[in-house]
Amino acid sequence: MGADELSATLWRERRQLELLLYRLETQLLHVRAGNWHWLKFTAADVEKVLENLRFDTLARNIESSALAIEWRLSANATLPMIASMAPPGIWPELLQEHHHGLVLLLKQVESTAAANVEALLMGPQSAGNQQLGSVEPGDSMAPGAVAHADTVDDMTLLAESANIERALAVTRDCSLPLLAEFVGLA
Repeated sequence: MGADELSATLWRERRQLELLLYRLETQLLHVRAGNWHWLKFTAADVEKVLENLRFDTLARNIESSALAIEWRLSANATLPMIASMAPPGIWPELLQEHHHGLVLLLKQVESTAAANVEALLMGPQSAGNQQLGSVEPGDSMAPGAVAHADTVDDMTLLAESANIERALAVTRDCSLPLLAEFVGLA
């Protein structure tokens, strides 16, 4: 284990953060467009990236602990501490670049997740969605059609509500305290 392995792990973690940011931005676009039915997919996409990030975090913790000990630091040293103790050459600059990239991505993820939570909490009413079961005066409908429309409307609202709740739970799970601690933000 060494700096090469830590750097490779940090690159993977940065790519996963970029993917998480993309997934959160995609979800936000769907929320703002009122596409509540797509939230089941966007939430699943965010969950998958978070799962991958948890694995990458574990790998990074192992690599960074080993390297920190090799460079005579505490096993729980932060990335800025590791970069400051790197031997002369490419490693101080490369580890500082990783630090900068991770901090930037982490802040963007946090900001986008907060925007998602805010938009999701506003719910379908804020998107200006027209209810499926609404009937305008003068529209002709067969007897019983309003009752059917109300049932469809209730089912649609329940599905939307479930999608919103799942997306909220997943989005709130996007806080990455271990990463924030590792880059020195916590």
